[in-house]
Amino acid sequence: MKLKTVLSFALVASFLLSCGNDKSEKTSDSMKKKESTAFNHNVEQFADIKILRYQIPGWEQLTLKEQKLVYYLTQAGLAGRDMMWDQNYRHNLKIRKALEHVYANYKGDKTTDNWKAFETYLKRVWFSNGIHHHYSNAKLEPEFSSDYLKELLAETNAILEGEAFDVIFNDADSKKVNQAKGVDNVALSAVNFYGPNVTNADVESFYKAMISPNPEKPLSYGLNSQLVKENGVLKERIYKSGGLYGSAIDEIVKWLELAKGVAENEAQGNALGLLIEYYKTGDLQTWDDYNVAWTAATDGNVDYINSFIEVYNDPLGYRGSYESIIQINDFDMSQKMKVLSDNAQWFEDNSPLMDAHKKKNVVGVTYKVVNVAGEAGDASPSTPIGVNLPNANWIRAAVGSKSVSLGNIIHAYNNAGSTGRLKEFVHDEEELKLEEEHGQLADKLHTALHEVIGHASGQLNPGVGETKETLKNYASTLEEGRADLVGLYYLYNPKLQELGLVKDWKSVGKSAYDGYIRNGLMTQLIRLNLGDDVEEAHMRNRQWVSAWAFEKGKADNVIEKVTRDGKTYFNINDYNKLHDLFGQLLRETQRIKSEGDYAAVEALVEGYGVKVDQAIHAEVLERNKQFTSAPYSGFVNPVLVAEKNEAGEIIAIKVTQPETFPGQMLEYSKNYSFLPEVN
Repeated sequence: MKLKTVLSFALVASFLLSCGNDKSEKTSDSMKKKESTAFNHNVEQFADIKILRYQIPGWEQLTLKEQKLVYYLTQAGLAGRDMMWDQNYRHNLKIRKALEHVYANYKGDKTTDNWKAFETYLKRVWFSNGIHHHYSNAKLEPEFSSDYLKELLAETNAILEGEAFDVIFNDADSKKVNQAKGVDNVALSAVNFYGPNVTNADVESFYKAMISPNPEKPLSYGLNSQLVKENGVLKERIYKSGGLYGSAIDEIVKWLELAKGVAENEAQGNALGLLIEYYKTGDLQTWDDYNVAWTAATDGNVDYINSFIEVYNDPLGYRGSYESIIQINDFDMSQKMKVLSDNAQWFEDNSPLMDAHKKKNVVGVTYKVVNVAGEAGDASPSTPIGVNLPNANWIRAAVGSKSVSLGNIIHAYNNAGSTGRLKEFVHDEEELKLEEEHGQLADKLHTALHEVIGHASGQLNPGVGETKETLKNYASTLEEGRADLVGLYYLYNPKLQELGLVKDWKSVGKSAYDGYIRNGLMTQLIRLNLGDDVEEAHMRNRQWVSAWAFEKGKADNVIEKVTRDGKTYFNINDYNKLHDLFGQLLRETQRIKSEGDYAAVEALVEGYGVKVDQAIHAEVLERNKQFTSAPYSGFVNPVLVAEKNEAGEIIAIKVTQPETFPGQMLEYSKNYSFLPEVN
């Protein structure tokens, strides 16, 4: 599960299902004190996107062997980059190649509005790993005509024709992931996990017939394949060497084998060996064996995520998107936060869950703050800020999980913006002061509680299937909301001060509650076009949590809707009662998950998380017009340059920074394109 960044002006405490996928940039809107260093985090801004840089603290403290490990893992991650593009949409690679050829070879007038619109469109495509918006899933709309693109293609001898050309301008494949109620989500989603004519019913019947050898340890069927119909018969195309995406996977394996040769310890090496075997065979039992070994391999300074993992892009939650994140341990912060994982059982025992839904033995939850050294696939350019893996419930229960907070990513967010939006949307000076003094700490703690305690908390009732089977298209948003609620429930608790994590638990908790309600009911709407429903899983969960609490607290005026000078604000009048409401909702969301209650999750999400108050939305968009900072942020990656001696041996690895976003994107396409245009 990922915690993704929410808004460049507000680090919203929310994670993704594998908590790996909320790319909501939880950058706290608090003071954003500027660093004394001259490092410039900002690269450029276009459309609704801001591109940033990040540093790699601790790089010089690594040994050369450890640096080699990071280098090889980073190369492995980039080798699979094009798989994410193809997974996102079947024409993405063909479109990208043509647009990049135009960009690199056009010699005409580059001062026209048409050319500037073309540049912006290409940058948006790069950022989203395809032609659909990275967050809203809506198809990107070019602000130039089809005739202009034809002119560019002709002048540069680039080829883009037929459906791949037409889809840029027509209404086909308008949503990458369609989560609407009452429609065939698979058939209406453009994501390339399913072949033409595959339906919801096909997917459900196909996997219903699959029985795991050990029902107590269900395999992740569908995770690493595309489901297609051939002559009316459903068939999986497996991602593996010799299978679908085989040429890119072979390149990944090459680098992983080099990484295995410089592993820090035997456990890490064994895990890498299993990952290599999984890529070669596509065997899901090997995937589980790998996750068990990887979860247990907690020693060392370097760790990584690599494979088909998060299922947010699948409307039914089966298939994993490719991603890679390479991490270096931040020892100081990890030690400070280790106290949460050490006390995981206390949090479970004292939660408001029904006793039958509490784990009697919370095992193996490790939490670290890490510094990212490289990202690829679904983690780049738009990156999570926290990750909790593995996703399989039985592995979490039996072995545990790894939770990480991406420290240098959060640091870059917090030092690349201003606080103007915060002042516009806070209710009063007290709320502003709480955010400025406690907002960043509150966000960090919510991230930690969400990942370490939230996703590890609770258990399914005996005989209840995996949530992707029982809760279907609502599984991701329910899980993310449930983990958010765990964090919210404990953020307003003296236990945090008792553990030495805060000096003033009430102020930190109030700041967290203010920020969550403000974002869930108002400020995240900046990301939507007027009239749109909320579709992204994390945005939905923030809204249904906030809207439910607002409605249920009306009788006691727990959260007050205030109108002042024609502007709307939400003011929390009773933090104690709001804490109790969060506890009630947490208890209910765990019951829904534990019992697999589809009717209840449908009512919760559709009733509170999908529809938007149009008057408030219009007001928020109008109030936001005064701010020039883009609502979404992402990153270019540092470039690791290997220096070799005459014998070809690596003698040093230097860290450099890319100068431009287009420069890095073109370099990636030149050096890491291992797939054909059609797969």
